[in-house]
Amino acid sequence: MTDLHEIILGDVTVTRVEETHGPIMPADQFFPDLPEQAWKDHRDMLVPDHLGADDAMVHVAMQTWLLRSEGRTILIDTGVGNDKSRPAVAAWDHQQLDYLGNLARAGVRPEDVDLVVNTHLHVDHVGWNTRLVDGAWTPTFPNATYLMPRADFERWNPATHPDIAGGVNENVFEDSIAPVHAAGQVLLWEDSHTIDAHLRLEAAPGHTPGSSVINLASGSDRAVFAGDLLHTPLQLMEPEHNSCFCEDPVASRATRHKILGRAADHNALILPAHFAGHGALEVQRSAATFTIKQWAPFSRL
Repeated sequence: MTDLHEIILGDVTVTRVEETHGPIMPADQFFPDLPEQAWKDHRDMLVPDHLGADDAMVHVAMQTWLLRSEGRTILIDTGVGNDKSRPAVAAWDHQQLDYLGNLARAGVRPEDVDLVVNTHLHVDHVGWNTRLVDGAWTPTFPNATYLMPRADFERWNPATHPDIAGGVNENVFEDSIAPVHAAGQVLLWEDSHTIDAHLRLEAAPGHTPGSSVINLASGSDRAVFAGDLLHTPLQLMEPEHNSCFCEDPVASRATRHKILGRAADHNALILPAHFAGHGALEVQRSAATFTIKQWAPFSRL
């Protein structure tokens, strides 16, 4: 291990690059079926990183996992982005944050990035795919290939799914996906995709049709970059409960049990897209649920 915002897993270096963190939604809206008592029972574990101390607001991080593997620089998810019109989420509308400055502090310029992996194509995972240059949406990472799940690319294309209008993903395809595709930088994949000898993409549907995870196996180390498999640690103890943004609740539950169970069996580090605080953890089985074995020593960059 190196410093606290970076760890080494086998031959892969992992750095946490945050865009922002803080309260996002009331717990009863974010997880409408999750019993209020469960939040109370685990309050000491959740406050302050995952739940407000004085209210019932769920806290999350918008962040990128930066990987250096086999000589390449890889970004997993790209947050919300700047200058984007986001009428459904006021806090994200035309925001101005220093994400690229945080990336620079990790030693990475946009032109250094070789590969961008969008675990799925929700608004808060694709924002920095592009940036506004002279009034036009331009790929932020000009030398990168962007890996996108085909199922989500088709799901969020307003040409075939006009129901996007008025939803949380309104404008996202037009400003964060289509410009990269038009530039010839998108590789659409299905089922699974091998990134290199250490990293493999795996379909993990439920949250969205194309939701995915990235499995890391290098030396004796194992990890899973879990996207939106989890939004709060409470879902470890309550894995049957989904967020309000999960499009297929049945598939979401099945995928969560599958990925968490495999991580527990193989002592794999789990790196969800949105956990604030330490951000990554190992789990162990506890009957039909899971408990936290230990947190990883990540801090914010």
